[in-house]
Amino acid sequence: MSQSLATVAYIGAAILFILSLGGLSNPESSRRGNLFGMVGMALAVLATVFGPRVSPAGMAWIVGALVVGGGIGLYAAKVVKMTQMPELVALMHSLVGLAACLVGFASYVDTSIQLQGVEKVIHEVEIYVGILIGAVTFSGSLIAFGKLNGRIGGKPLLLPARHWLNLVALVVVVWFGREFLRAETIEQGMLPLVVMTAIALLFGIHMVMAIGGADMPVVVSMLNSYSGWAAAATGFMLSNDLLIVTGALVGSSGAILSYIMCNAMNRNFISVIAGGFGSGGGKPVQKGEAAEPQGEAVPVSSAETAEMLREAKSVIIVPGYGMAVAQAQHTVYEITQTLRGKGVNVRFGIHPVAGRMPGHMNVLLAEAKVPYDIVMEMDEINDDFPETDVVMVIGANDIVNPSALEDPSSPIAGMPVLEVWKAKTSIVMKRSMASGYAGVDNPLFYKENNRMLFGDAKKMLDEVLVVLKS
Repeated sequence: MSQSLATVAYIGAAILFILSLGGLSNPESSRRGNLFGMVGMALAVLATVFGPRVSPAGMAWIVGALVVGGGIGLYAAKVVKMTQMPELVALMHSLVGLAACLVGFASYVDTSIQLQGVEKVIHEVEIYVGILIGAVTFSGSLIAFGKLNGRIGGKPLLLPARHWLNLVALVVVVWFGREFLRAETIEQGMLPLVVMTAIALLFGIHMVMAIGGADMPVVVSMLNSYSGWAAAATGFMLSNDLLIVTGALVGSSGAILSYIMCNAMNRNFISVIAGGFGSGGGKPVQKGEAAEPQGEAVPVSSAETAEMLREAKSVIIVPGYGMAVAQAQHTVYEITQTLRGKGVNVRFGIHPVAGRMPGHMNVLLAEAKVPYDIVMEMDEINDDFPETDVVMVIGANDIVNPSALEDPSSPIAGMPVLEVWKAKTSIVMKRSMASGYAGVDNPLFYKENNRMLFGDAKKMLDEVLVVLKS
């Protein structure tokens, strides 16, 4: 393939990537967006493999890598459950960071690249910055993976004088960067490069460990942005225009998404990076505490729940991570179909940070083929709760916590939430009275118009469905 044809293919791939992002901005067009992305990536890979920069001698290695990597990706796509998608995304981000580091070191030791003067300085800056971003992304994503799958606790690790430690690390990185640029040989430059890489790896670990469980959806989108900038830096190192464009698209879209997520939690990006919000402990409410909610939780049976739903004219379902864990989305869809067949107006209320990653609930509902037109965002549906007969909260906690609006001393004070307690009746489905991922107690459980349906969400909803169909 000639250079001109490869350039045309790159332009086409870049356009497809932009169309992909546009399609992913709306649930109804998300499948088309995914298709655009897959076609664009296939076009980019083919144009690179068969382009003028790959020699016939290296073709076998590239094909072998494609087969191995593609096989691993295909296997992961088949065996990974929908509940494991957040940690899978974090793991993929770590691989992008690792690739940036490896490409950076390979570019530095590549003796076939002979540059002098300003060009040499620019290339070495690209290497240094690329490895820095890649190392932070790699280690930070691995910690996020551990937190999301439960191997690392959600409680933030707040070291004494942690901000000063970060500042000192930044100063050291800048100083070693100066030494790296002044090195006259590869051997002299390798020491500052390795030291910087080690500091960047430790910084990535420290940064994500200091972020509490409640902020994990923001962390996922933030690492998505980091992986994009790491890919862009790799593109600069390899002089690959498409990789630069693609990395910039991912980096900027991830940054915008992080901003949107922070707004949804009434948090600013700096406070998320500073960490400290959310214990992730999920402890039960303790009697005698100063902030103990007033009232008594009233349990309800699945049969009683079904009767309330049958008699309702308007129902809103609020899904949370509990629905994902129980894999109850298909039963939820059957209940929705049954109620709509009886003339009940059923809609879904989705909080921007529900679940463990951006769009987690939308993905689950789309998998269950819930119609897109009844899946509403928080801002679209919050005003409708007072006119709603029954709200069913399935495994959600922090996103329906009235403390955010009613208790100025609450750790989540000011965070926009779904105001389910304003409905005539709310039914919360949970395994126990434990608090949510943020470790904040929820007074909703004790509201007079609230009922608690305890048990596994899938099992309870199956029982509700049987009664509804009887």
